[in-house]
Parts: sequence; C-alpha cells; structure tokens
Amino acid sequence: MSDFMKWLYSNYIKPHLDTIPKENYEPDFYLLEDDVSPETCGSFRKTQEFTATHAFLLGLRTGQGLSDSLRTVGRTDITPTKGTPRL
Repeated sequence: MSDFMKWLYSNYIKPHLDTIPKENYEPDFYLLEDDVSPETCGSFRKTQEFTATHAFLLGLRTGQGLSDSLRTVGRTDITPTKGTPRL
C-alpha cells in the first residue's frame, strides 16, 4: 500500500469508522479488545486497515465507472444492425 493510502486511512477512513455506531456488533468489538492477545489485536488492526482501504478504493472505482457509464447514456447509437428484427 502506498504512503498516501496509509495516510488516507489514518487521517480519513479510520476516524470515520470510529464514529459509526457499532450497534449489534459491539459485543464482538469488545471481545477483540479484551479477550485476545496484543499481537492478535495488532494483526486485526492491520487487516482492518487493508480491508477498509481497499473497500474505499473499490467505492471510488465504482463511482467513477458509474459516472463514465451515465455520461455515455443517450449517446450510443442503438440502430438495429442489418438482419436484426425491430421489436
């Protein structure tokens, strides 16, 4: 992961994740914080960083893809090709 993505995670993604209510998942987060070894907790944080960062990037790519698709709507020639029946 690039330095920028690590910075983005620690300065944007992680603070946002910390503000989201955990609701039904709160007991699971407490188990991670209280019942596992510090090494395991550190591993969890690294996997959370990786997963959240790549989910963020997926969202950016999806948004860009949708934007590109919507920009071409209406411009595509949908004239049937020769031999294609009109409905």
